[in-house]
Amino acid sequence: MKPILKWSLLGLGIALVGVGTGLSFMAGSPKDALGMVRYALPYMHFGNLKVGSVAPDATLVALDGESRFHLRDRIAGKPLVLVFGSFT
Repeated sequence: MKPILKWSLLGLGIALVGVGTGLSFMAGSPKDALGMVRYALPYMHFGNLKVGSVAPDATLVALDGESRFHLRDRIAGKPLVLVFGSFT
């Protein structure tokens, strides 16, 4: 193997490890870093929902943590706001 190729691959490997370590540090753990990268990809942001669209039905967990309910059972023509995020 040519020395330039060997050093290039070594440099690329070190750069990838550095980026992975940096993302893990910023996100809190390697698992969180993978989740952050997964949802940051551009293709994940495309969809056809617009303001005022009917919400797609979903099964949600109630506040007790055990019982489940369908979203369509709770909205019944009333406005609904869902907030996803961390408040810690």
